[in-house]
Amino acid sequence: MPQVLAELGACVLPWEQATRHRFDLAVAAAYGGLHELHAPIVVTAHGAGRGKRSRPRRSGGPVLADPVVYGLDAARLTRDGRVLASALILAHENERAVLSRQCPEALDVAVLAGDPCFDRLVVSLPLRRRYRDAMGLSDDHRLVVVSSTWGGDGLFGGTPDLLPRLLDQLPAGYRVAAMLHPAIWGAHGRRQVSAWLRDCREAGLLLLDPTADWRSLVIAADCVIGDHGSVTVYAAAIGRPLLYVGGRRPATAPGSAHDLVAAAAARLDPGRPLLPQVREAGPLDAPAVAAALTSRPGQAGPQIRRAMYRLLRLRVPGQHRRPEPVPAPRFLGPAR
Repeated sequence: MPQVLAELGACVLPWEQATRHRFDLAVAAAYGGLHELHAPIVVTAHGAGRGKRSRPRRSGGPVLADPVVYGLDAARLTRDGRVLASALILAHENERAVLSRQCPEALDVAVLAGDPCFDRLVVSLPLRRRYRDAMGLSDDHRLVVVSSTWGGDGLFGGTPDLLPRLLDQLPAGYRVAAMLHPAIWGAHGRRQVSAWLRDCREAGLLLLDPTADWRSLVIAADCVIGDHGSVTVYAAAIGRPLLYVGGRRPATAPGSAHDLVAAAAARLDPGRPLLPQVREAGPLDAPAVAAALTSRPGQAGPQIRRAMYRLLRLRVPGQHRRPEPVPAPRFLGPAR
């Protein structure tokens, strides 16, 4: 989102200008236009590993008949017989196995690093009390966090009345917070999303600022209601009580953390009273989910750093930073 880049003080170039210049390093969490860049490219996942399947087009041709694990396929990683990435960051050994089947020519650039988002969640867990204090929550409060990915099959798109029903049915002592995928805000605009949720916010909904870090909100939660998005996987991996909205998606990659959560999580039935379901929500087997998410826990930062410095042809500095705790959640102001 442009606002996020502006807050970071980033220099934003039009794509047409960026593709005319040579850079020392490029980092990408998507695949479109990689062949236009003039730089060594580090390609990372933009969620909880590669847990989804899709049917891509090969070099602009017809859609492939068989689904592939998204982001580990030749249609996205190669162009004219050339591997586009200089380093392909993997979270799990299973991803390397998938890569060997779908795009073996990219194995030489694969870096088994782990998941940096999960690592930061883990080091932030001891700060749960601080995050709750920042939100004005006491030990008697129960925080229900609702997370939605983008699209019509996401929670917000497919169950738009869930938030107002939660606010109506949960008694005093419960707080409801919502986090919406940045693509929802990007597609509809801050004004429209805020307008849709104005009544909910006036009724007490805490709406996470779309430019804020979401991870402390998941740590602070007593129950997470989520869909097939990555936030649900991360919540399960750190042991948050969980309710899943939607059926098991056939598009999840077998053996992935997404697939494990989709198979094992208790389903929320929006047509039944919500309070008993929230009260009965329990955690999944967090170690099992974490083991399916990353096979290098705690190592992502150093591994990715080494890969980047190697491509920059520089020595890794002697001072090695540990993963930092995530900041407290930041919400939108009062509805107007």
